[in-house]
Amino acid sequence: MRGYTYRDEAGTSVARARGVELPISPKKTYEVLNAIRGLPLERARTVLEDAVELRRAIPFRRYNQETSHKRGVGPGRFPKKVAKNVLQILRNAESNAEYESLDTDRLYVKVAASSRGRILKASMPRAHGRATPWNEQTTHIEIVLA
Repeated sequence: MRGYTYRDEAGTSVARARGVELPISPKKTYEVLNAIRGLPLERARTVLEDAVELRRAIPFRRYNQETSHKRGVGPGRFPKKVAKNVLQILRNAESNAEYESLDTDRLYVKVAASSRGRILKASMPRAHGRATPWNEQTTHIEIVLA
């Protein structure tokens, strides 16, 4: 299917969902998607809801410079904005699975991928006629349930 990194094998039933140009950090998105990749659907939803409610931290494996230790996780953070967006996309994928008559109890996160979107450029006026760049990063997210 066009626009997805995942290509179907013949005879497989999958449900997909995407988020395009979401105003969230690509680095934090990478860490959140690594945390849910390969998990059963219910467990992935629990991990994301716990991160939003500040109950359980998301482990940060790559982008963890000066990230404090969290109990039972190691370096970790609570990326609420990213977790909310990923949770919404996960719910969309689950709805797509129900529409395709897939058994939602047996689904797991097969693909959780992200890529950088375009940068929304802006500037903030400063003193003496200068301006400071005020850019907003965007991220594309893709989730496939199988």
